[in-house]
Amino acid sequence: MPRRRIGFWYRFAAVICKPPLVVLIKRDWRGMEHIPAEGGFITVVNHNSHVDPFAYAHYQYNTGRVPRFLAKSGLFKKGFVGAAMRGTGQIPVYRESTDALSAFRAAIDAVDRGECVAFYPEGTLTRDPNGWPMTGKTGAARVALQTKCPVIPVAQWGANELLPPYAKKPDLFPRKTHHVLAGPPVDLSRFYGKEMTPDLLKEATEVIMAAITRLLEEIRGEKAPETPYDPRRERIEQRRRTQAQTQRKEPEGQGK
Repeated sequence: MPRRRIGFWYRFAAVICKPPLVVLIKRDWRGMEHIPAEGGFITVVNHNSHVDPFAYAHYQYNTGRVPRFLAKSGLFKKGFVGAAMRGTGQIPVYRESTDALSAFRAAIDAVDRGECVAFYPEGTLTRDPNGWPMTGKTGAARVALQTKCPVIPVAQWGANELLPPYAKKPDLFPRKTHHVLAGPPVDLSRFYGKEMTPDLLKEATEVIMAAITRLLEEIRGEKAPETPYDPRRERIEQRRRTQAQTQRKEPEGQGK
């Protein structure tokens, strides 16, 4: 299937976004040979800065296969922003759907049309204290198993040094380097043809996140934690700690 043309809106966005990116960050970009030249596919990318969607889009724009990011469907209805989202071919996610697969129907359709759909499988900025990928959500695995398309893992590092997660001001000096490393497709063939149960999707997602993490280890030259940071587990532990502290304080209050 031929690739979709980049189009006016994406070129317009590139004209606006590329100059400041070129000025602000140096580039160490590798693995472009793994980006398919034709046909639909998924990229799965770690997320550690509010700047990295622009920096990563710059990387993939230069491959000739522009990424179509997933975004809340409501953004597509808002004036100029909505026009830009539609014009650049971004993918609306209908989270109000009660069917998990239907929520990603637009992404599946885009892959079937020969598009590249870019997933941030963590779902949000990493909360790992040292910037490693967290546990992932299952959306990318759902689309990958439904379409059997190539899944290209991508790790990035450096935009987070320009603008750390949840920081309000960038750190402009010295000039930072944006490192990107794309790897060969993740082998998910052992999951094909099976019922997409929660356990199967969780296992497929773990395989995807492990591939991203290995690439980030190569970029950073160090090992990631054995167990990825899990926000859900951390919330449970935080509630337990809060309950334990409350229980310790209650006898003191009763004795007064």
